[in-house]
Amino acid sequence: MSDRATRFLGDTPGRVIVKLILVSLVVGVVMHAFNWTPYDILWNIRDFFVRIWNMGFSALSRFADYLLLGAAVVIPAFILLRIINYKK
Repeated sequence: MSDRATRFLGDTPGRVIVKLILVSLVVGVVMHAFNWTPYDILWNIRDFFVRIWNMGFSALSRFADYLLLGAAVVIPAFILLRIINYKK
């Protein structure tokens, strides 16, 4: 049983508990310093998606424009580098 738990957790259960306590303490201090609560984080995620919806997906359109603009340079450069490094 212990081997399966160690394999699942990536370390011994005791060490994982200590790591989780330390990370929880650091995250708690940071959240307290910024005066954040878990609800604030959830509401900000919700507001992010509401803003994207309200913008009429123009942000997604700009994302696609940037993607195509970058691909116009990256794809030919990739093909050129593959041709140059091709070993017969």
